Amino acid sequence: MAVGAWRRNQSSLDFRMCGITGFVTKDKDAPVEPRVALLRRMCDSIVHRGPDEEGTVVRDRVALGMRRLSIIDIKSGQQPIFSDDGNLAIVFNGEIYNFQDVRKELIALGCSFKTNSDTEVIVKAYEKFGEGCLKKLRGMFAFAIWNFSTEELFIARDRVGKKPLYYTVTEHGDFIFGSELKTLLVHGGLRKKIDLKAMDAYLSFGYVPEEFCILKNVRKLSPGHFLKFRNGRVAIEKYWDFDLSRVDQSRSEEDWTEALREKLREAVEIRLISEVPLGAFLSGGVDSSSIVGTMARLSTRSVKTFSIGFREDSFDELKFARVAAKHFRTDHHEFIVTPNLFDIIGEIVEHFDEPFADQSSLPTFMLSKMASEHVTVVLSGDGGDELFAGYDRYVVDQSRNGFASVPLAIRKNVFQRLSVALPHGAAGKNFLHNVSLDPIGRYLDSISTFNGPRKKSLYSTELQSDLNGSSSIAESVFADYGNQMSSDDQIARLLYLDSKTYLPGDILTKVDRMTMAHSLEARVPLLDHELIELVAAMPSRLKMKGVETKYIFKRAMKGIVPDEILFREKQGFGVPINEWINDQLKRRIHDDLTDKRAMERGYFNRDYVGVLLNEHAIGRRDHSNALWALWMLEHWFRRFMDV
Repeated sequence: MAVGAWRRNQSSLDFRMCGITGFVTKDKDAPVEPRVALLRRMCDSIVHRGPDEEGTVVRDRVALGMRRLSIIDIKSGQQPIFSDDGNLAIVFNGEIYNFQDVRKELIALGCSFKTNSDTEVIVKAYEKFGEGCLKKLRGMFAFAIWNFSTEELFIARDRVGKKPLYYTVTEHGDFIFGSELKTLLVHGGLRKKIDLKAMDAYLSFGYVPEEFCILKNVRKLSPGHFLKFRNGRVAIEKYWDFDLSRVDQSRSEEDWTEALREKLREAVEIRLISEVPLGAFLSGGVDSSSIVGTMARLSTRSVKTFSIGFREDSFDELKFARVAAKHFRTDHHEFIVTPNLFDIIGEIVEHFDEPFADQSSLPTFMLSKMASEHVTVVLSGDGGDELFAGYDRYVVDQSRNGFASVPLAIRKNVFQRLSVALPHGAAGKNFLHNVSLDPIGRYLDSISTFNGPRKKSLYSTELQSDLNGSSSIAESVFADYGNQMSSDDQIARLLYLDSKTYLPGDILTKVDRMTMAHSLEARVPLLDHELIELVAAMPSRLKMKGVETKYIFKRAMKGIVPDEILFREKQGFGVPINEWINDQLKRRIHDDLTDKRAMERGYFNRDYVGVLLNEHAIGRRDHSNALWALWMLEHWFRRFMDV
């Protein structure tokens, strides 16, 4: 028996994107109606990702559901979509920008189409090419295809990780998946038990990396991978990866500049396809200004741009956003973030599902809210730092490269022992520990919220025992990425490492959850895989020249983006968290981290938490990042574990 349903929003359609979810039951004869009701509850949990329509199909072992935010083929792109013979069914989250080209190829091979949607193109491409269809798709996606005859589920995620996908196999052998973790929780087949390795990773880096999930027995499908589930077994394969090993030394700087400019133009142009209002985030930095400048050249009307700022001058980038907006003659909108917006912290924690300590999530949330009142799709400049070595931490790392030439014995027996011997808070203690490490370890230590020595002070005896004495689980996984590059090119190694970890785990997670919280689709031209492959072949010396970051990108954008922006000092999407913690949030954070609930969790040394709070309060040391990470973790406990 098959049951399918469409529930349309009775108000006028906003023509908006999707969230997907579903499950495969071990019991083929399980009653249908309860599964229909369960699937709809799972869909309801992600209604913010697709407020326009809901589609479900429940048949045999499978239940597939989606919430739709209509962007392309508004009238006939509803899901699930089936193959002509009804044997395949697909639910899809994302956009395929070259779907028209793939469609033409399939028509030439004898396929016919009932819709103009990219979703139907995927299912027909899978029918023709199997898993090979992934190499033909240019876009962002997470989709699931069920084969009714073989009873196999095929799930794939885009190359970079723009769209999320969680999954688990329950104790009873059922397979559950969803765009967000909350859909798995609604299913009820998952036990809420913390994965301490994931929590350890979070305290290192401020987010739960793709290799982990805060709840035990839940996984994220890695970017550039596909999954097959059949007969109770999960099989995963990689179909794409960043390849920074094939460097082309033959091309001149002028050739690279021209090729980069043209490929960016193409990447932006294909992302302007939409049947709904479209705009762009504009921070006033090189990346977002380059996207807006390219959009302005391609558009016949003013680009709608959206910027956010702070009252604290040292963090306010609005002056540069205004320079760009004026130069490109955009229809510009601004919003000022103030500390009283911390009343929405609970809502933000709710959307992330896992602990997340990137403070820029708050302005991103408000920026998305503002943009959603004017447009349905925005282009953003994310990815430029990972492509072109744009982070200041690469410069810092390069300045410490010389220590790698110091014999390991000296670094371990002198630098590290001296660091351990120095008392807490002593000048040079952290520096000596950092330079005692190998190059990848040194970099990971420098970007950690809590590094190894600080975790030993923070973690309770019980937690250290539960982790088997290890407080560098994620670091070892990350180090493997850094060391996968056989080249001794440290910049290439760090770019690969960040592209596999920080980019999907933090940057793209933040953009996806905060935009989807407001039913807003974000498109990221700089992470077009063809553009990535072009940039990957560039020598690192063109990405960071001396201490100048994004060297080649700035040259490519010269004449498009004003020099005032191209050659300004990098600021980043910073948040004045230190000022806020010292003022409006001081009492609130102190009370939350020291109350009975927090102290009785048993994970942390209460005396060390007190030291962090006290030292920060008296201005002895800046612990704002550490306190924020602990506070966000406590918020997460209260929202997801204490209920």
